[in-house]
Amino acid sequence: MREPVFTGACTAVVTPFQENGAINYDLFGRLIDGQIEQGVDAICVCGTTGECATLSTREHIALVDYCVKRVNHRAKVIAGAGSNDTAAAVYLSQHAQDSGADALLHVTPYYNKASQAGLIKHFEAISGQVELPIILYNVPSRTGVSFTAETYQALAQDPKINGVKEASGSLSLLTRTRNLCGDSFYIWSGNDDQVVPMMSLGAVGVISAAANLIPDVMFRMSHLCLEGNFREAGALQLAYADLIEALFLEVNPIPIKTAMNLAGYSAGSLRLPLCGMSGENLERLRQAMTRAGLLRKSA
Repeated sequence: MREPVFTGACTAVVTPFQENGAINYDLFGRLIDGQIEQGVDAICVCGTTGECATLSTREHIALVDYCVKRVNHRAKVIAGAGSNDTAAAVYLSQHAQDSGADALLHVTPYYNKASQAGLIKHFEAISGQVELPIILYNVPSRTGVSFTAETYQALAQDPKINGVKEASGSLSLLTRTRNLCGDSFYIWSGNDDQVVPMMSLGAVGVISAAANLIPDVMFRMSHLCLEGNFREAGALQLAYADLIEALFLEVNPIPIKTAMNLAGYSAGSLRLPLCGMSGENLERLRQAMTRAGLLRKSA
């Protein structure tokens, strides 16, 4: 039986930009080091939280290459390589493989809204051109299309398709997928507010935006679940529910970058069309961070 790419906590790392828009590689390297020092099991580069949709192809390739070299086998590296164009997805995948990444993360093709048959053909085409394991990424709130459990079952027959980062929010989809696919198809939570519920139903970890700010918490929460200690893991999920909710008041990664900068973990600026928080949402984020002990009350 195939093994999961990782179990536990993977940080979907932010991409720090300078004020002039260039990638701040020095800061990116420090952020990676900090995550690994806190024990995370994997780093996902060029994902949604990494603002992959704003990166040029050249930047995307260079960022994956830098991340792989900086991590230097201290954790697994999962490279985002998704596209709404199958040929482009293959191109990014092959470059990630050449860079030495451990696995690929592939979102459903956005905007095109492919049929389920189209999704199967898309991912089979990618798998046929690479040797790395593939983690699918289901986030219909962003892409406009969702996998069905039956499509997961079909794709699970491909030994290179390792599983899915499931961010649909549907526990019904999760349970049906588990019933159809069993342990031959791994599931990771793509929603920080559903780690414990999903792992109690058989997910093997989380690919997390919140881990940029609280890597120790997400690591402990996921590993308590792996140990079968759902009571203590559930207590952590509840204790940080207010903060996690605040980290998604606006589209990711606006709040997580804002929170990191507020807490002193420099995350750089955002790239347009994303822009900073202000007003009521910023104040709600500040209050949640203060209650979580991440900000002094005077911050």
